[in-house]
Amino acid sequence: MRLLVLALTVALAAGFQVSLVPETGKTYRYKYEALLLGGLPEEGLARAGVKILSKVLISADSGDILVLKLEDPEILEYSGIWPKDAFIPATNLTSALAAQLLTPIKFEYANGVVGKVFAPAGMSATVLNIYRGILNIFQLNIKKTQNVYELQEAGVQGVCKTHYVISEDAKADHILLTKTKDLSQCQERIVKDIGLAYTETCVECEAGGKSLKGTAAFSYVIKSLATHNQILEATAIELIQFSPLNILNGAAQMEAKQNLIYLGSENILMEPIKAECLPSGSLQYEFGSELLQIPIQLLKISNVEAQIAETLNHLVANNVAKVHEDAPLKFIELIQLLRMTTYKDIECLWNDFKTKPDHRHWILNAVPAIGSHVALMFFKEKLLANELTFVEAVQVLLSSVHMVTADMDAIKIVQELTVLDKILENAVLREIALLGYGTLVSKYCTEDPTCSDKLVKPFHELAAELVPKNKTEKLILVLKVLGNAGHTASLKPIMKLLPGFGSAAASLPHRVHIEALLALRNIAKRDPKMIQDVAIQLFMDKDLHAELHITAAIVLFETKLPMGLVTILANALLKEKNLQVASFVYSYMKAMTKNTAPDLASVAASCNVAVKILSPKLERLGYRFSKAHYIDAYTSPWMMGAAASAFYVNDVATVLPRAVLAKARTYLAGAYADVLELGVRTEGIQEALLKHKAPENADRITKMKDVMKALSEWRAYPSCKPLASVYLKFFGQEIAFVNIDKVLVEWITERVSLPTIQTYGRKALDRLLSGFASHYAKPMLVAEVRRILPTIVGLPMELSLYTAGVAAASVDIQVEVTPPLPENVHAAQLLKSDISMSATISPSVSLHTYAVMGVNTALIQAALLSRAKVYAIIPAKIEARIDIIKGNFKLQLLPVQDVNKVGSVLVETFAVARNVEDLAAAKFTPMIPAEVPAQLAGSMSESFEIIPTVLPRNSTSQTEKAFTKKMCAVIETFGIKACTEIESHNAAFISHCPLYAMIGKHSVVVEVSQAAGPVIEKIEIDIQVGDEAAEKIIKVINLSEEEEILEDKNVLMKLKKILVPGLKNTTASSSCSSSSWSGNSLSNSSCSSSKSSTSSLSKHAFSTARANRESSAHSFEAIYKKAKYLAKEVSPNVTILVRAVRADKKPQGYQLTAYFDSANDRLQIILANLAENNHYRICADAVKLRKKLMVKIDWGIECKQYKIIAETSVVDEEHAFIAKLTWEKLPKSMKCYTKELSKYTFRIAKAIGVNLEKVKNICNQIQLSVTAASDTSVDVVLKTPTRTMYKLAIALPISLPFGDTAAELESYQSNWADKISYMVTKAHSVGCTMVDDTLVTFNNMKYKNEMPQSCYQVLAQDCTGELKFIVLLKRDHIHEQNQINVKIANIDVEMYLRDSVVMLKINGVEIPTHNMPYQHPEGKIQIIQKDQGIALHASSHGLQEVYFDPSTWKVKVVDWMRGQTCGLCGRADGEIRQEYRIPNQRLTKNAISYANSWAMSGKSCRDRSECYMKLESVKLEKQVVLYGEESKCYSVEPVLRCLPGCMPIRTTTVTIGYHCLPIDTTLNRSEGMSSIFEKSIDLRETAEAHLACRCTAQCV
Repeated sequence: MRLLVLALTVALAAGFQVSLVPETGKTYRYKYEALLLGGLPEEGLARAGVKILSKVLISADSGDILVLKLEDPEILEYSGIWPKDAFIPATNLTSALAAQLLTPIKFEYANGVVGKVFAPAGMSATVLNIYRGILNIFQLNIKKTQNVYELQEAGVQGVCKTHYVISEDAKADHILLTKTKDLSQCQERIVKDIGLAYTETCVECEAGGKSLKGTAAFSYVIKSLATHNQILEATAIELIQFSPLNILNGAAQMEAKQNLIYLGSENILMEPIKAECLPSGSLQYEFGSELLQIPIQLLKISNVEAQIAETLNHLVANNVAKVHEDAPLKFIELIQLLRMTTYKDIECLWNDFKTKPDHRHWILNAVPAIGSHVALMFFKEKLLANELTFVEAVQVLLSSVHMVTADMDAIKIVQELTVLDKILENAVLREIALLGYGTLVSKYCTEDPTCSDKLVKPFHELAAELVPKNKTEKLILVLKVLGNAGHTASLKPIMKLLPGFGSAAASLPHRVHIEALLALRNIAKRDPKMIQDVAIQLFMDKDLHAELHITAAIVLFETKLPMGLVTILANALLKEKNLQVASFVYSYMKAMTKNTAPDLASVAASCNVAVKILSPKLERLGYRFSKAHYIDAYTSPWMMGAAASAFYVNDVATVLPRAVLAKARTYLAGAYADVLELGVRTEGIQEALLKHKAPENADRITKMKDVMKALSEWRAYPSCKPLASVYLKFFGQEIAFVNIDKVLVEWITERVSLPTIQTYGRKALDRLLSGFASHYAKPMLVAEVRRILPTIVGLPMELSLYTAGVAAASVDIQVEVTPPLPENVHAAQLLKSDISMSATISPSVSLHTYAVMGVNTALIQAALLSRAKVYAIIPAKIEARIDIIKGNFKLQLLPVQDVNKVGSVLVETFAVARNVEDLAAAKFTPMIPAEVPAQLAGSMSESFEIIPTVLPRNSTSQTEKAFTKKMCAVIETFGIKACTEIESHNAAFISHCPLYAMIGKHSVVVEVSQAAGPVIEKIEIDIQVGDEAAEKIIKVINLSEEEEILEDKNVLMKLKKILVPGLKNTTASSSCSSSSWSGNSLSNSSCSSSKSSTSSLSKHAFSTARANRESSAHSFEAIYKKAKYLAKEVSPNVTILVRAVRADKKPQGYQLTAYFDSANDRLQIILANLAENNHYRICADAVKLRKKLMVKIDWGIECKQYKIIAETSVVDEEHAFIAKLTWEKLPKSMKCYTKELSKYTFRIAKAIGVNLEKVKNICNQIQLSVTAASDTSVDVVLKTPTRTMYKLAIALPISLPFGDTAAELESYQSNWADKISYMVTKAHSVGCTMVDDTLVTFNNMKYKNEMPQSCYQVLAQDCTGELKFIVLLKRDHIHEQNQINVKIANIDVEMYLRDSVVMLKINGVEIPTHNMPYQHPEGKIQIIQKDQGIALHASSHGLQEVYFDPSTWKVKVVDWMRGQTCGLCGRADGEIRQEYRIPNQRLTKNAISYANSWAMSGKSCRDRSECYMKLESVKLEKQVVLYGEESKCYSVEPVLRCLPGCMPIRTTTVTIGYHCLPIDTTLNRSEGMSSIFEKSIDLRETAEAHLACRCTAQCV
């Protein structure tokens, strides 16, 4: 063996060559056969394909140039059952292409490698690619010294990895050469994707399987001659498998075969080529007209203008009353024709039809789907010519920028649009154009990753210009454009707008920082590492806003961050002081641990480790803290999945979040796409809606600021500008956004003002009264996804998915008013008229989806075609009449003729073969034949053999039965019959996999028709209210007759039981029939027993808790016994008839009558069947008894078979609501379904945290009790016969109107809007209080407040620049009693004690208690007496309540003030780790230092306030050595010290921070001390703080 290999190697080294260069004067002749066939791998099913037969002649031309010519070419097509049916010659197509096929071409050939190709100018790309398929056989890269090797070899499919194996057949004296290509490992793969620009490849998804895989194998038999070696035979086989799910679970395949056999040589030369041969590329496939050819149909273009007009007229004419079932296909045909025409022809088409509204509408919907720059050019020209309305312009532009193929022509046109005056003048068009430009750049750079940064450079320059001009809105729009583009060159310009990366960022609003960070998300898809570096730096910068940290975390997780970064985040959270950030990142990590999607598997594993590092306490943070939610479902065997994420971003624990973001992602066939994303910001909206809109008062603001000057280094928080914004993204591209600010609100308010509404209302009324008829059709190309790749034959294989839909509706309304209305009618006059209206409405929709796999060219198509058609129509013909004066309303539903099928779904899969020269001979073969070979019906292994074997002639066949089912439901009362027919015949009997289950034929048809029986003319609904209700009664209830009928019925039932013992109801479902519940009651062994008699049940069900109280049930029974039916006592108030009007005029339908007995507060409703012998009734009685409401529902024969009693009551003392539901006898079906429902109820209750206990409660009774646990929470208990469920302290969104809240609401009188607003704000308010010098902050933190004597401390204030309120606290030095001062609006409120009685002063004037409550004349401020003290309420100013009594005080702020307050009570932002912030916003660690910092300094020792202290920086009394240098230190946190000339009489020790300077540093006290509070902390030491001072008489 070694000798054989050695000999072969020596032979090759000696100069083995495959020479195709014929000897002088000779021509080589070959027999060539090529086959391309697609279908499922099993035989006996349908396939579609193309075969090419020909002789191939090759001769030398000059040098390395050879000539190739076909002789006797023939094209055959196939659509049939393989391998039984035969190929059919496409004679007409062969004849049409004969001139091109018989034209020779030239090509370079040297050392077995095909070089350049030359062809005459008239040769089509399709024919030239067929030649390339032949030349591909001769492509041989043979190494002289190796038998087995691999290389990247050029071929018709591109440059792909190729394996060579060379061996020798010594007996035949032949050399055998084999080469194989792995088409999934190509250095340069020839492929064209259309409609996939928005998708991302999921590499991890394909680790366990592929959706598309291909390979090719070539075998050569070579004979060694004296002068050269000759190819005797060459065979090539290519197999491409595809499944939308996973090829491991079954796949369709495309099989290509080539066979080239050497026939010999001839001593003749081919005729020289007369035409000039031009360079026509290389061996690699070149795309041609197939890019314009839609694969679902084949059109022969003869006169494109006439064909467009004909198709357009067809669409307009056949989609008026209802949509035509084939309208989507016709719409796709229109799109294809428009793609094949010129812009000039489209201009002519528009000029011909622009004055016809219907034609115009169809054109404007089709033009964007052309998908080229022509659509954008059309829009630009028509916009400049003022030929488009605003709505049309928005529709065409928005559709075009997302449907066109991104190329430089399209990008240039959109760039021109962005500077057009007509675009810039309109905010909506400007937004669409700019965002669309970013989208086109993104799509273009997806195709060409090396795209130039010049595409985005103008926006980089624009951003730089806008920064110093402070044009925030324009800057944000530019950032959104750059975010859509996602170009890596935009990273640095965007970074300059982020804090910490650019000097200009510090002056920019917070919103710009957020938008700049979000703009990096699309860049991260191209370069995640660069974005990770930026985002992690932002996250680690603790000086930034919490929302910026959260947004940085979102961006980081989207980059699929590695384990190292996840660990860094986890470690940072251990020290994170902001609970919003900690809550969000922890919840994100926790959610990611449950991820199942392959692309995020590494992130999930990292997060699983990280959450173990973190404290589980973070999970307990409530709904007021930021959260991330993520859920997904992914099936690896199907390579299919979906994921959804939602981010709830807050910063100060308010009810309304600062921002909400939700996103949905889908996975399919090894790719994923972010289908939809919605983002909403509500910054400042809650405050804008609820706060008091008072006019600006300069004097008030000045006074407030004067007060705040007494605070050391106080700084206001930035005011929140009221703003809401919404943005929408599709497939990762932002398509629209809107900012809801003051300007927009004012614009909307102006448009919806009363005069405007009246004007538009009047026009609408006039049009309605004059009759209204209209129709509308909306076509849409929903999806066009294509992948085109060449085969070894030279013909393209295409995988494509198309979805198109057309929705249409026609409306015809006619109105008649009696008496006729005058010309200037007022809307109120309609209430006094008799109005008749008739309307015909016919909405319909047709949706087509096509999936194609096979050959698609402009000349021939041979493919598998799966077609799904959905059609629905809901016609309605209505007549209505309303007479408000008489209280009558009548509605008639008239039958619609010729419409029975209201809905259908049809899915079919065919093997299709057709050519453009003989479209009438197109052949559609169903994939599953009527007779299936027996081999397929049994269990068999899947065969993927390339060369099929013919079935034995004696093989038997059988018919695989299709699944067919028809279900009908009949509503006899109204004569309606509805049927659903389901049919399915698929390939699942071959292989139990989803793909095989989809292939075949499936149909669902829903039909509605008139039921058999009497003819129904119409269905009528007649409602009569008032005195004439009695006249509408058709069926009168006769009590005596009912009792006789019921007695007869009971006798018959008893006889039936005697004659047929043990009879059981067999109609119930299996799940219900197995129920253990008895037929008479819902008895259960676990519940307490009860008697079955009516009296006992009633007595038990309605007995009260107190024995001495009158029985409500007894009262109810007493009222009921007086009159079973109120018809004899009172006239009906309402009669409703719902009936079918029969041709024989017999009554049929239902009658509902309502009676009200005002003397007994009793309401009775009786529902009866109008049929003469039908005595089935539903009787409902409701009686109001004191604080109870009792309802009894009886139904069955004469309302005497079944009974339910419900009772509701309110217990004022306990603020409780109780509801009971008791039954005596229920139908078996109801009991069955109730039992099943209870199982799900218990399961859901347990899942949501409801407590569940097994308890023996009262049989046949359900009791619900709701008790107020507080004014903002309730306890809920539900008792069933076998279970007790309860949930305690359920938070309510409002404060219940009892107790203090009820008293506080009295001032609002009948203003319900203000009452509701107050209850909402109170429920979400947050409080601060102090008892025995222990202060509890808004964030529920406790600390001891050592109050300075006679100096005011800021309890709580609005810390924004608005200064809406200030609440001050002081303790006087004489009585050691607290005093409260509230500065709000233009009043100054003082609350203090005098002889242990709370007193009140307003603006220095004492208000006697008998003058309360006090109501501010302008603002919504109220002061009332409450318990032993006084309470101030001003929720619209931010203060929910300030309460003061002799022993305590309490301050509450509304929800929208969270994060905007400061003072002793804190910020109310939920950040307990950052509670102690002093006035300059520095965070201190000492509670005493914190409390002292909010003391207001005295001015002098002669001040009447007797506050003799001030805040100052103190020097550390000892010298320290810091970093090896002697230093002196000064406090950077203010310390209370006595004023000059005063001495301390009470002190305390505080621990504060110091900043140290070298000991020889000269510090100017006036200048240096003013900036000392800005310095960093070098060490912490104690200092003495003064709490009380005494001044000498000599002080000044």
